[in-house]
Amino acid sequence: MGLRGWYRSTGADLPFQSPLPAHPGVAMEGYFWRITDATNGRAIIALNGVNRGPHGPWSTLGYAAHPGRFLRVAEHPTAYADRRDIGAHAGHAFHGSDRFLHVDLGPDARLDVTISTPLRWPHRAFGGSSVFQSVPALNQYWHPWLLGGRVNGTATLGDETWELCDAQIYAEKNWGREGFPDSWWWGQAQGFAERDACVAFAGGQVHAGPLRTEVTGLVVRLPGGRIVRLGNPGVSPVRAVVDDERWMLHGRGFGWTIDVTGTAPRGASCVLPVPLPSEEQNTAGALEHLAGTLDVTVRRRGAVVWSGSSALAGLEHGGLDRARAELVRRGVDPSATHAAPVDG
Repeated sequence: MGLRGWYRSTGADLPFQSPLPAHPGVAMEGYFWRITDATNGRAIIALNGVNRGPHGPWSTLGYAAHPGRFLRVAEHPTAYADRRDIGAHAGHAFHGSDRFLHVDLGPDARLDVTISTPLRWPHRAFGGSSVFQSVPALNQYWHPWLLGGRVNGTATLGDETWELCDAQIYAEKNWGREGFPDSWWWGQAQGFAERDACVAFAGGQVHAGPLRTEVTGLVVRLPGGRIVRLGNPGVSPVRAVVDDERWMLHGRGFGWTIDVTGTAPRGASCVLPVPLPSEEQNTAGALEHLAGTLDVTVRRRGAVVWSGSSALAGLEHGGLDRARAELVRRGVDPSATHAAPVDG
């Protein structure tokens, strides 16, 4: 494996090293795509968690859409993540890369789209996790590698088939030891008046041995293409105040100030699964809103350089206890939410 291979097996990447290839040895490597069709008021998510359990790899698959609150989740007995670039696969059920996305969770849950003119994360010393990218054995890393592009194809959702023409695309990956943090928050939005604008954030409790801290990474792709990232404690901190219906972020650093407010009614969320890799099963893990409202204002040395609003924002509040409590509140037995296996 060599020293470099061993280092990546801890989940870490050296400065200027791409975090896109799979990290051999981590318990979970999650791949997530989000499509925004602002013209028709639609949003679609597709995810593949490539997990490594005691008996080998397996996948956590998810496919959801707004409007209609369509949701389909599954466990798949196979999983493969590309070790050269970006890509996640699960038999015939899931294939995702920077060029296409194919989901087949049954005849009423399919997605077939192509991705063109991708706006990828620029070549920098660090990815979305910034300096934390180089800290070995963290419980969680995050990288929003695709901040725009064009999507064309079809989505089958129950008895409806949507034609997607020139929709927007965002994609990220996260990885680490034994799944997800104890608590986390996340958001992503396109569908602004300026098509090339994109906002993404992710935060939670990260730890590696005695190192424990709470951190939020905030990324804005401004109209015109400039990317601003805040979230390094002490240098460009982001303060997050989050509950099940509101996400309020304030970040500052390097002359930039960014304020983000996201809102969504708790009852409109769906409950997404997260994997328990060592137990080889999924469990309820996050309250996910597919179409919340997000407002953002970006200032440079006090002057507003851009502000925007989206009504198709993805907003998430994660935590196993929180998600299970929400299912109980809705009269659903949390122990019955494990997804059925999918073959193929």
